Amino acid sequence: MLKRKNQKAVRNSTGLTANAPDVEADIAQSRLFNADLAPVPTSRRKWGVLSFAALWISMSACIPTYMLASGLIGGGMNWWQAIFTIFLGNLIVLVPMILNAHAGTKYGIPFPVYCRASFGTKGANVPAILRALVACGWFGIQTWIGGEAIYKICVTIFHLHPAAATNWLGITGGQFLCFLFFWGVNMWVIYRGIETIRFLLNIKAPLLIALGLLLLWWAWRAAGGFGPILSQPSAFDAGQPQAGKFWTYFFPALTGMVGFWATLSLNIPDFSRYAKTQRDQVIGQTLGLPLTMALYAFIGVAVTSATTIIYGAPIWNPVDVLTHFTNPVVLVIAMLALCVATLATNIAANVVSPANDFAHLAPKRISFRTGGFITGIVGILMMPWKLVADPSGYIFSWLIAYSALLGPIGGILIADYFVVRRCKLNVIALYQADGEYRFSGGVSWVALISLVIGALPSLPGFLVNVKLLNAESVPPALAHLYNYAWFIGFAVAFVVYLAGRKLFARG
Repeated sequence: MLKRKNQKAVRNSTGLTANAPDVEADIAQSRLFNADLAPVPTSRRKWGVLSFAALWISMSACIPTYMLASGLIGGGMNWWQAIFTIFLGNLIVLVPMILNAHAGTKYGIPFPVYCRASFGTKGANVPAILRALVACGWFGIQTWIGGEAIYKICVTIFHLHPAAATNWLGITGGQFLCFLFFWGVNMWVIYRGIETIRFLLNIKAPLLIALGLLLLWWAWRAAGGFGPILSQPSAFDAGQPQAGKFWTYFFPALTGMVGFWATLSLNIPDFSRYAKTQRDQVIGQTLGLPLTMALYAFIGVAVTSATTIIYGAPIWNPVDVLTHFTNPVVLVIAMLALCVATLATNIAANVVSPANDFAHLAPKRISFRTGGFITGIVGILMMPWKLVADPSGYIFSWLIAYSALLGPIGGILIADYFVVRRCKLNVIALYQADGEYRFSGGVSWVALISLVIGALPSLPGFLVNVKLLNAESVPPALAHLYNYAWFIGFAVAFVVYLAGRKLFARG
């Protein structure tokens, strides 16, 4: 009975009917197949324009977005330069987002299966795991933010005195316990499954948008305006400390903004596989992503600017702003709203994809749920509080560094799907270990070599940035390539992959 259902799922989802029933039987029994990685049948593709807009509003309206402009303003930009950089970065990343979503919508396949066409049935594990490890880092960051909110609720309501940080963790025992508690809530949602995740997303978007707008209104009313940050000149203007250096700061900052959603620009098929039509995913994503990112970043800048007047110093973290509220009921409701919103963003953006990616390693042994648990464990081990401790390091070390890997993957996927294959995939062969996407022992060496060559130009600059190399030992022109990591990696891998496919069609 199970075999018959699996065969029917393959046939219904792809719109293809194999001539020989034993071919479909082989797919159902293939080590490359499980129910979570199977193509989504047409009957289950119910996401329209509003669904995709709501998805991006839900994921974009989060605390990291609220705080995103802080690093840019701290680096010397004025408020509108920071917001424009965020908006432009998201407008740029929207292009590969929509392009990679095409295959998911057309064939109903998730990201790791999509990678098989270009990287091979085994080689697809490389981009899948690279993307999954980045998601584990993001999962840890969002879990840390939620745990920190819970910790500050406890400190404020119960008038606790924060303890000293432990030497081996760099945070207090109370912070770590709250982090683990919120981590446990995330694991419970993963255990509950996709329906609980969808429920959280449905209530999350209005919650955090409403909270952001209420904070904006409160700040404007309490400060009698939006304060000095909105009138603060750019440090790059004439007569200012960094006059004439705007462009040298702008391009690495823009690369960091592209890197913010570079992960989702790859694994967007994990969501677009549920789309009704290509039009729905294109319009929905266009409406939901760039504008929400710019709006929520502006709320963060405006509220922070007002806190300079209200409290005498800028407070970038909304959790810290809320702890100044004296009404315990308002505080608890606001913090709980933040926790629910952070939980929903975390699960949707940072668990759905790596759960599929880890499942792809061994489809017959690792389910979506098990993959989610693996994500959670790795997220703890990455000690996320250290990743976000320094806003400058967060943008220029974390965001740019992983964009140097994800840019080349995006270039390879788009070159293969749109140029080499002209949007035509053999869905049945994607689930066959000995099919046309086997390449050389299951690995496409053309894709892997293109990935390495695409990432190489950014390596010297990365090593300088993390202080593994002295700046003097690397030619400045070579070190500066790191500032354009995503763009260079994407372009180089795109060209190298196409050249490699011309020379080695089956490589």
